[in-house]
Amino acid sequence: MRAAGRRALVLAGRGRYEDPWHDTAATSHEVATALGEVGVAAEVRGTFTGAFGDLAAFDLVVVNACSARPAPDGEIDGDDDAWGDALTALGAWASSGGRLLALHQAANAFQDRPAWAKTWHGMLGGSWVPGRSMHPERGPGTFDVRDLAHPVTRGLAGPDATLTADDERYSYLDVAPEAHVLVTQRHDDVDHPVVWTHDAHGGLTVYDALGHDARAYREPVRRRLLQREALWVLG
Repeated sequence: MRAAGRRALVLAGRGRYEDPWHDTAATSHEVATALGEVGVAAEVRGTFTGAFGDLAAFDLVVVNACSARPAPDGEIDGDDDAWGDALTALGAWASSGGRLLALHQAANAFQDRPAWAKTWHGMLGGSWVPGRSMHPERGPGTFDVRDLAHPVTRGLAGPDATLTADDERYSYLDVAPEAHVLVTQRHDDVDHPVVWTHDAHGGLTVYDALGHDARAYREPVRRRLLQREALWVLG
């Protein structure tokens, strides 16, 4: 399955939207390469305010950015006001039918202000909750496929309806009831959604909590999952 002729914008967190734990340059390169393998031409941009001005030129936007670290004096990429137009453009694009694939730490990206945090949650169908969301120590983990018939996951799991990956297992995310959960993982005797689809905001989104580092994206099953997510959200 391929999507020749389709274009994707991969937004790699930097500056205001980078953190010390995620090498978004390396993971964005892996994402772009994986998309290219299925015919999607991907352009990688850092999260500068000017990166959001032509979203309509792309068939898919992939968000690989981190939690915001705004500085009171605006020393990191400008103050909140400087980001108003960029975040407005992202929200308008998504609600007008935009196709969005949000990865791993993107559950906590673009949540600089309370009003926008609600918008980002609505676009993703969920979010990281500071003080509640967490992940156990990274290592090999089992992930349960909840919808074996969905095009993203059909035929991807083993006979026991599971996937295995050496990655972080995000837990206690806030997931909207309208979200359609595809994959979960079990921690503290609770099933935690880690992959879901969402369309209640006017566009179409896949959120995938896997993908902590470049090594994670090189695992064959995880790479196929990413490619299927992109192809499905592109239609």
